[in-house]
Amino acid sequence: MASPHIPHQRLHATFKGIERETEEINVHEFRGIKYASVPARFERAQPVDGWGDAVVDATSYGPRCPQVHVDVRHLLRIPEDVSIEKEPEDEFECLNLDITCPPSGSAKGPLPVLLWIHGGSQVVTFCSAASKVCDPIKVVADSIQADQPIIFVSINYRLNIFSFGDGKEKNLAIKDQKLGIEWVRNNISAFGGDPDNITLAGESAGAVYAHAHLVTGTPVKRAVLASGTLYLSHPLPLERGQGLIQALETKVQELGQPSLRQASVPALIRALEECKVNTMWIQEEEEFRDWETKPELVEEVMIGDTEYESVIWRNGIETLDGQAIAAAFEQNEQWGPRLRKMYQVVADRPTASKLGALDLVHDARYTAPVEVVSDKLRAVGKRVYKYVVDQANPWQPSSRAHHAVDLLFLFDGIDLSFNPAAKTVGQEMRKRWIQFANGCSPWSEEQRFAYGPLGECREISESQVASRRRVGHVQALREAGPGVYMPIIFALTTGKISLLN
Repeated sequence: MASPHIPHQRLHATFKGIERETEEINVHEFRGIKYASVPARFERAQPVDGWGDAVVDATSYGPRCPQVHVDVRHLLRIPEDVSIEKEPEDEFECLNLDITCPPSGSAKGPLPVLLWIHGGSQVVTFCSAASKVCDPIKVVADSIQADQPIIFVSINYRLNIFSFGDGKEKNLAIKDQKLGIEWVRNNISAFGGDPDNITLAGESAGAVYAHAHLVTGTPVKRAVLASGTLYLSHPLPLERGQGLIQALETKVQELGQPSLRQASVPALIRALEECKVNTMWIQEEEEFRDWETKPELVEEVMIGDTEYESVIWRNGIETLDGQAIAAAFEQNEQWGPRLRKMYQVVADRPTASKLGALDLVHDARYTAPVEVVSDKLRAVGKRVYKYVVDQANPWQPSSRAHHAVDLLFLFDGIDLSFNPAAKTVGQEMRKRWIQFANGCSPWSEEQRFAYGPLGECREISESQVASRRRVGHVQALREAGPGVYMPIIFALTTGKISLLN
């Protein structure tokens, strides 16, 4: 196959990509395009605006941000003999993006753009196209086949301490992403895209970031919030960040390094490992003040959850006994006893208490926010499409429809042909996402769409939702308010999240 070339007048460059084929459909890819430069550690990045009339080799994935190794096969139950290549990492070259698109000239008019932000607890890349898990080729190929072609863009950004900083510049991941989105708005037209028709999408931490962009005015037309909102990981006080920074400063000095800012990359990664930093958060800044009341500046949103989101806290909560779990509910005299009984938490029933704690975490962190965000958007006339993912893991159904399982279906990057039901769910999911990115209703706003179980995909009524989610529990949580249930959540989950469940 001939290598595609895209001349780009604004950037004074010609991008050389690759052509791939899936199910007899050709797709073009331009990988590892640098959208910004990192001038120094913990400093704000600067946009890349040109290449001096060079031919830019965009045939290989760019490096990701340095990070503690996490085997993504664990949580996703991908068989151990499935190979996932080790990805290159570079602190200063990690601000790059990948563009997957129909062949140049094959589609009429500027195309909608689906811009993807990966998740990973704000500390790791979970998952990339380079890992094959989130390879977008089938999304784009299906869009071509459906005569609703789209362009898919995924961005790398700084993670963990490289994003968190050492107290001076904060939230560098979000600032990197804003540069990436701006790069797409300025430059995607040369690849056939419409800069005014961008759908911002993310899963888990990626959805948290996407929601952050909606309330801070990043200009996009629509958004997909898959298993995450700012209610999952909201901005936290700077004092809490200072505690983490100080712990890491102390650790790198124990490792013989002068400071976080001057430490070697291996020393920083070792410090993260030894301090057991397996999640981070957005730090409070002026643009996030009163974020709960700020409007989401977007025309329409697709939002939903999987059936067992709280699996990522399972191993941690398993370390608690029934008495410790029950004690967490004693922080509120009015609501604590009611919520404890509602979630079947009884001090001398350790198994029921652990399951109840996980149910509470799921409802408070995921299901309730779906309703809160949806109600807020609809109150101002925005279009909202809600869904549930109830299709179990294709390799291990006993793991249920757990957190991040939708990545397997949406991308089908690890072949699912052995499981026809999972294959069907993936095809249906891509179809609905493509329709949404094209500005078409993926299903009726009055209904919710259900992916699974057992491969069945259909619209369901709100009364049917009640057989799949704890609707009454969620309503009680909303009545109680975050001031009641979040201290309980923190008591149960602090330090207990892990992508290796």
